[in-house]
Amino acid sequence: MSKPARLPLKVRVFAPASVSNLGCGFDIFGMALERPGDEVVVRAAEGKGIVSVSVTGDGGRVPTDPARNAAGLAVNGVLDRLGSAAGVAIEVRKGIPLASGLGGSAASAVAGAVAADALLGGGLDRTALLECAMIGERKGSGADHADNAAPSLIGGFVLVLPGHPPKMVQLPTPDDLMVAVAHPAMEVETRRARTVLGDTIPLSAGVQQWGNAAGMVAGLLRGDWELIARCMRDAVAEPRRAQLVPGFETVKASAIDAGAVAAGLSGSGPSVLALCRGRTAADSAAAAMADAFREAAGVASDLVVSHANTEGARVVEMG
Repeated sequence: MSKPARLPLKVRVFAPASVSNLGCGFDIFGMALERPGDEVVVRAAEGKGIVSVSVTGDGGRVPTDPARNAAGLAVNGVLDRLGSAAGVAIEVRKGIPLASGLGGSAASAVAGAVAADALLGGGLDRTALLECAMIGERKGSGADHADNAAPSLIGGFVLVLPGHPPKMVQLPTPDDLMVAVAHPAMEVETRRARTVLGDTIPLSAGVQQWGNAAGMVAGLLRGDWELIARCMRDAVAEPRRAQLVPGFETVKASAIDAGAVAAGLSGSGPSVLALCRGRTAADSAAAAMADAFREAAGVASDLVVSHANTEGARVVEMG
């Protein structure tokens, strides 16, 4: 009789940043980036449940209480799902800026869920891992949406259908699609950004948004850049959230003037993303957005130019 495989003593997982909404897809569209990302290490430890949480790269701002930490909540979700009383210690290594609109809490939650499942040999499927990650994401963002967690988990451009369980659909992207992101030296907390939205929208805005979302899917499936450009427009959230990002309209216009196909807020902001055809256009759009933020708002920006990350979360160390 063969011996059962030895479980690892620790697992380290990288989960990438993501851009979400992408104009018309409020809470349902997201795309994983090649960088930056968060890492989470989950180690076997004496005791039961989560015995400790530590965080680096956050300037001391991310809570280490397992009941308030996105990765800790996700790991606890895995333990509950597996019915495990194992003891674990969690180390979160933040690479995604806080309150940046790049899915930082979602990436931490995804990395924690994937690492805990691998450590315990749970074999949870993607949907179960997403549901565990969403436990942590709810605490970080204050809302039940997976438009950052889903692409961070499975990679690519993802449509997330709400419900229980949620449904993840990877959509094809043109080979030359690139994203330029300008992250200015300012913060917009997701919770605050959701409070400005209210609970109702005009019917005309809803019709426009539904049409744009359907058109974006069709544009991606057909590789139709004209349709993608026409449909990456937000009639619901961006008009209300723009006030939270000084200089936003100027930055958005600068990206398009520099060659981007379309531009808008990444999630709740303050990052601004631009969809581009090819590296040259993406580099130009990124530089133009940085200049515009400097001139319009007096702030510097960190820039990311990336293809879609088609891999998603990955185990980088197991031992």
